[in-house]
Amino acid sequence: MPFAQLVIGPPGSGKSTFCDGMHQFMSAIGRKCSVVNLDPANDHTSYPCALDVRDLVTLEEIMEDDQLGPNGAVLYALEELEHNWEWLEQGLKGLGEDYVLFDCPGQVELFTHHSSLRNIFFRIQKFGYRVCSHPSFLLQPLFYTDFQSFKLVALHLTDSYILTLPSLYISTLLLSLRSMLQMDLPHLNVLTKIDNLSIYSPLPFNLDFYTEVQDLSYLLPQMAQESSVMGNPKFEGLNTAIVELIEDFGLVSFETLAVEDKRSMMNLLQSIDRAGGYAFGGAEGANDTVWQVAIREGMSSMTAQDVQERWIDRKEEIDEMQRKALEEEAKAQETHSLVDDAQDDDEIGEVQRYIPNSGVKVVRQK
Repeated sequence: MPFAQLVIGPPGSGKSTFCDGMHQFMSAIGRKCSVVNLDPANDHTSYPCALDVRDLVTLEEIMEDDQLGPNGAVLYALEELEHNWEWLEQGLKGLGEDYVLFDCPGQVELFTHHSSLRNIFFRIQKFGYRVCSHPSFLLQPLFYTDFQSFKLVALHLTDSYILTLPSLYISTLLLSLRSMLQMDLPHLNVLTKIDNLSIYSPLPFNLDFYTEVQDLSYLLPQMAQESSVMGNPKFEGLNTAIVELIEDFGLVSFETLAVEDKRSMMNLLQSIDRAGGYAFGGAEGANDTVWQVAIREGMSSMTAQDVQERWIDRKEEIDEMQRKALEEEAKAQETHSLVDDAQDDDEIGEVQRYIPNSGVKVVRQK
């Protein structure tokens, strides 16, 4: 039973970087993985692309032929993909049992009110994909097919910089909520580039306040101090209404990710596997035996407090500890290599001492 991740999010959130990092990570743990590029504007992918929408339609062609701007051309390209569903269907069939990553465009219209991307995902379900994700089982569609089905997990990536400004954080919550309702798929929201938080201004609250979306009323005074516009009494009622709306739904929460950190990637993939059902068995039988052992032993588990300690409170200290550990490991490997070489030389010498002299002298002709 194949599995897949649908990677969405605004521009600059790190979708392509995530797909590249996740592809490398899955390859390292022995999980077969393919990446599908659904972004017609992404002409330089850093990952090996198993299926590329640009083979069907390119942004440059649409802009030239239909006199559209970049945003309108992306929307038009997704409509073209929707109308040429057979091309995508045949491409997905060719991927077999591979775990699939869908790298989607960054225009927020595509997952807030435009219908093409949503319709494509629905077609994927009818093609044999079954949707399952975190955090809300209430949104899980009960759809099954008689042939092999895929399990999809929708990942909504957002740059963690939004935590530094209350207005950005609230608007991101609203965007995430709107995306969840528009796509009609369960979401797993991810704060990317979490390793950059230490270079920004200190957060007024601990990280778990933001990841768990706790009492948002505490942010209202922070928003008023953010700018003179936000402090205007005319906005007070609007801000309060938005906060109450988000809390009434109670659907949004966040995972965190530092894509270059192995433990952070392990922690996120563990959440994805549990959300999509991969952790409970699938196409590859034992499902990455080493990976399963790591999950059972809790090797990849990280709480919000662990993330804050690693990337905010003690980042420089832990970075230095890891740097020294890597240097010691490199020295140990170099020493071990020298010892092996010396042993090989000794063995060759021993062999040469025991080779008998035949007494035959070879004279080369001049």
